[in-house]
Formats: sequence, C-alpha cells, structure tokens
Amino acid sequence: MDIKSNEPFWLIKNGLLATYPSLHQDKTCDILIVGGGITGALIAHQCMAMGKNCVLIDKREIANGSSAATTSMLQYEIDTPLYELKKLIGEEGAIASYKACSKAIDDIGLLTRKIKSKAGFRTKESLYYAARKKDIPWLKQEFNARESAGFVVSWLSADEIQAQYGLANAYGGILSRQGASIDAFCFTHELLVYNVKAGLEVFDKTELVSVKRDGQSTVVTVSTGAMIRTKKIIYCMGYETVSVIPDKFVDLLSTFAIVSEVDSALYQQYKDLLMWNTSDPYLYMRTTDDGRFLIGGEDEEFRDPKKRDALIAKKSDKLGKSFQNIFNRPFFTDFSWAGTFGVTKDGLPYIGEHKAFKDSYFVCGFGGNGITFSVTAMEMVAYWLENRKHPLSKWFKFGR
Repeated sequence: MDIKSNEPFWLIKNGLLATYPSLHQDKTCDILIVGGGITGALIAHQCMAMGKNCVLIDKREIANGSSAATTSMLQYEIDTPLYELKKLIGEEGAIASYKACSKAIDDIGLLTRKIKSKAGFRTKESLYYAARKKDIPWLKQEFNARESAGFVVSWLSADEIQAQYGLANAYGGILSRQGASIDAFCFTHELLVYNVKAGLEVFDKTELVSVKRDGQSTVVTVSTGAMIRTKKIIYCMGYETVSVIPDKFVDLLSTFAIVSEVDSALYQQYKDLLMWNTSDPYLYMRTTDDGRFLIGGEDEEFRDPKKRDALIAKKSDKLGKSFQNIFNRPFFTDFSWAGTFGVTKDGLPYIGEHKAFKDSYFVCGFGGNGITFSVTAMEMVAYWLENRKHPLSKWFKFGR
C-alpha cells in the first residue's frame, strides 16, 4: 500500500538526513520493531532505555511512509469530541484518553530537549472553531466537557476570533492552551541516530515476509532472505497493519495538504497557533518552522494510489480557495501531497496484544493524534515488557 504520494514537504525540506543498510545477515535480538516511522522510533527509544537488545526494520527508506506525509500537529483533542467519547466508552476512559494525549505533548517536549532535537518542536495554543452556526450548540457542549475535565480552555465568540485571528466565517470556538507542532520526519531520524549510538540496529528496504514460532522464540524471515530470531515483536506499521491483521478495525481515508511559499508576515501572525474547524471533513492549519503556512483536509475514502494522486491538483485548489475564504488573502502553493490515515469507531488507537499473535504487541495510533498516541504507547510498551497491565489498555485494546 502506498500511503503517501508526490514528495511531501518534510522530505524535500530535510533531504537525506541518514541512511541505513538492508539486512543480509541473520540476527538475534530481544525485540524486533517493525516500522521505521515516528512510532517505531519512539518505541525503539523506550525499549533501548529499558536495556533491550533491539533491531528495527522497515520495507521503505526510514521515515518515508506516514511520517513524511503527516502535518505533525500535536493536539490533546481526539477526533471524537470528549462529550461524545464519554457516551461511547464512559467518563473515566474518555477523560483518561484526552489527558494521555495532553501529557504526550509535554513528554515530546522533554524528549526533544533530551536528545537536543532540531526538529522545530514548538508549543502552541489550539483553536477549534465552528465553521457553521449550527455547530455552536454542540461545540459549547464540548467546551463545557473539557473545562469540567480540568483542561485550560476559553470560549471565544465570533467577534473575538475575528479580532484576534482575523478568521472569517468562524462563529465561535474553543481556545486550548495545550498544543504543539514538530517536524516528525526530522524527529524520527534524530531519535534513531540517538539510539543507534546506544546499540540499536536499523535496517531499511527490509520487509517482513513471514513469522514462525520456534520454541520460546520467533523467527522472522525478511525480503532479503535473512532471518531474525527474536523474543518479542512490536508492530509499528500504522495503517499498513490492515495487511497483517485480518480483522476489520479501521477505515482508511485519504487526506490532502498544501504548504505555502515562505511568508514572514503570515508566519509571525500564526506561529503560536494550531487551527482546525468543524467542517465535514474538517480543515486543519498551522505554520512550519521555516516560515510557511500549511493547510490540510478534503478527506475522502481511501482509493488506490493512482486514483488518489490524480486528485491532488483538484484538492489543492480547493484547499487554496478555503484559505482565501477564511483569511481573505491569496495562498501561494509551494508543495502539495496526499497521505493516508485511519479512523476507528471511537477515535481511539489500537495499542496492545492481539490473540492471533503470540509475544507480539501492536501500536496503531490511528486518527489525527497518531503521534501523541504513539508517545502514550511508549509507557504502555514498558508495562507490557514488565508483564504489567496499563490503565489505558482496556480502552485501546483489540476487540473492544
């Protein structure tokens, strides 16, 4: 499955940050991590910190899947509003899930400082605004749910949004103090370089072909013909997990994004703000750390890569027009691309064991919170390796 198309902005901006070999010799390890995107890098970091002997493989070049296509907006908000999630899974699980995403943003900040990251991590406020008058009642209900749960939020009227941010067609919204952005492609490479120095072995263009139990261990055969004997496998394959697990647990959608030319004035005005709205599908907007503006959305059900790619020009034009309607100024597109993401029945990830896979763990951070869910998974993986049950497991498990 091709989960991105064209060349996303982050890949071009960063260039070739690091290179890794494919695997041509048999290996033995404590943990095999399958997937070399931001999720795999985070999980590898956690496992290495616990003193595990780890091997990481990816069938592409490192970070060339979703981590190259993501918009890297770090939000505590889940695609399912808090007040609705409470109805779906109960108040305890809903609030715990939201708070885990909030904590994850802080944890990423700490981790970027620890490894002396240059990936442009920046804390920001987040504005979730009503794009239609009819959305005001439920959005106010969402505001009340977040405020009662202890999140630092403010309600802004249409006039206040217009005065503070210059957004047209915004009928009110929730301003949250917690949010951030980062260059996930760059951060992925930084994490891997950091851990390679500590002994992590990384191999790209090395695809998992088969998995076979052999006594107390598992033998994995890869596309190069090499074999890896491991005690445990952690799958960090994102949306491509659907090719491994036969269950129907996620729907795949295509999303589209455009990035502007460098615009210093626009950057200065919005550099400390994430924006998204209640349109269906919703729009999401942020600045980049090199002075550009990013807008994404126009989601559609996943199509084969060729058909999806053929939509990029049309979708980019629509996104540009949406920007003009919101900000009353032209958008000068420098980059455009498409990516794939998954939606679940409750907006939550699938993180945990699957009954069909012994000594294995899956980290599938679906939805708009893939990165923050993956940070939460670091702690969940630690619990699993220590044979402890994580409090979030019952809400993130398969078969829930």
